[in-house]
Amino acid sequence: MIPRIHQQGSNTLGLLYYLYGKGTHEEHIDPHLVASFDGMAPDPGRDPSATKEDLQHLLDQPLALLAADQRPSKHVWHCSVRAAPDDPVLSDEQWGDIARRVVAATGIDPGDGAGCRWAAVRHADDHIHIIATLVREDGRRPDHHRSGKRAQNECRLIEKDLGLHQVTPGDGTAAKRPTSAERHKADRQGQQRTPREQLRETVRQAAAGATSEEEFFDRLASAGLLIRQRIAPSGDRLGYTVALPGDRNKDGEPVFFSGSKLAPDLSLPRIRERWIPPADAATAAGGPRPDKPAVPDVTGPAFARRRASAATWQALLIIDHGDDSIAAAQIAAAGEILDALAKTSAAHTRTELREAALAFERATRSHIKAVRGHDRALRQAARDLVHSGPALGRGEDGATTAMLIDMAFFLAIAAANWHAKRHHAQQAKAARQTAEHLRAAYQAAATQPMADLGQRGRRMPQLLRHRQVAVLRHAVPDLAEQILAEPGWPALAATLADAQDAGHNPATLLTEATRRRELDTATSISDVLVWRLRRSAHLPAAPENPQDTPAPDKHRAPSPTPAAQPPSRAANGTARQR
Repeated sequence: MIPRIHQQGSNTLGLLYYLYGKGTHEEHIDPHLVASFDGMAPDPGRDPSATKEDLQHLLDQPLALLAADQRPSKHVWHCSVRAAPDDPVLSDEQWGDIARRVVAATGIDPGDGAGCRWAAVRHADDHIHIIATLVREDGRRPDHHRSGKRAQNECRLIEKDLGLHQVTPGDGTAAKRPTSAERHKADRQGQQRTPREQLRETVRQAAAGATSEEEFFDRLASAGLLIRQRIAPSGDRLGYTVALPGDRNKDGEPVFFSGSKLAPDLSLPRIRERWIPPADAATAAGGPRPDKPAVPDVTGPAFARRRASAATWQALLIIDHGDDSIAAAQIAAAGEILDALAKTSAAHTRTELREAALAFERATRSHIKAVRGHDRALRQAARDLVHSGPALGRGEDGATTAMLIDMAFFLAIAAANWHAKRHHAQQAKAARQTAEHLRAAYQAAATQPMADLGQRGRRMPQLLRHRQVAVLRHAVPDLAEQILAEPGWPALAATLADAQDAGHNPATLLTEATRRRELDTATSISDVLVWRLRRSAHLPAAPENPQDTPAPDKHRAPSPTPAAQPPSRAANGTARQR
């Protein structure tokens, strides 16, 4: 159940005409009163003798207790309360009780006999509107400070009492929702999303991996947005507003939104925090000095995705074991990775990756302040993704995309667990939703590369296949039988053979890959291990020729045990990097 406190107004009659009208799309059905301050207010909806003016005069009578110059300029309080889509249809009596509880909890009518006058109007099955006059019967102003938060808390109690869908409680860090007027306008124009939502996504993508104001504003301009900048007399930028070229108000002027109205972390000062990390953090990350912005170092989409996979793996470990403020920064920067990935993804993965980025936006903010700087590896990876350009959905591009999505899935799970432990309910829920979108995106991205690797595995000589089974059973005895039964085992077998041909100890790589991160949330353990091994062993994500068969090394007697074959220098180095 979602309560929403609307902007205070000064026209009681105007609001009543809207509440008792047909709505902008004829959506108001049978508008009628379900409760009022005294239970005796006239109902223009069902009483033919009552008018909207009668109800307005009754509600506004307390204004006469004050001199004209002492009356509040905006005396109309307006609150809507909406049930969840899966809630049962409530009766008028139930909605009346809900209205009484909300006005009591918010301080509008606390039950002392001298509260504000109010009325609750129902014009749809799933919600009511409460209108009140912000002058009490004794002429005083009501104590309705933080009425939105108080209404939220009461609605959580109402949900439990009535057995309704329990909404995840918020913490005030969410982006502002579009207004009903914005949604109606989008509907009229045939748009699925409001301009506010479109702008939020575009601005987020422009900020992903950006290292300076110039780059950020250049990206906004390249995206086709209208931009206004607030400039101080000194020439410094103070802020910005953006608008969609086609979004105009009734006077034909563009409708601008400031960054802070799009999301709390999209104001210019908050975006600047990403660009100027603490000096010690920059040194610790081994990155460039703050006064020397990072230069993209990419040779193509596949290479950028490999670097992003490595940075994502490091972020996982930091989220699991790092300080809260540093972990919060990693989660925020992970949002930039998803934004950049969605922007540069191939068509068959784009929808799910975009939904993943939109969902994860909520998980990037909490009341734990992110200490920026330690997230430079992720932010540089996001920058590389953007500058490498769109990736094809096949070959090494497609395979490294699957690799990165696989890593991002586990990062989303880690973020969900991190938030859940700190009782960040909305953020944890958003991260779990992100994981589900990433799971779907992975299935689309991994189908072809996993099929190619599986084909190579099935074509391996029988002796080589037996050796890989022995490696698996020695390295991960608890998981071996489950992995062998998975459709992805041939691809993992081919990967183990490729790793050995590259001079690595496959048993050591397997042990490391299963020990450092959980696998309980994996749909296919073998798929996960394929990408972890191919990343850590620096193997091509996709074979150049799927028909090629890994050949046994005739010059070296491979053994599944680390004791018989010491880990190579490359393997040891990889383990240390993790």
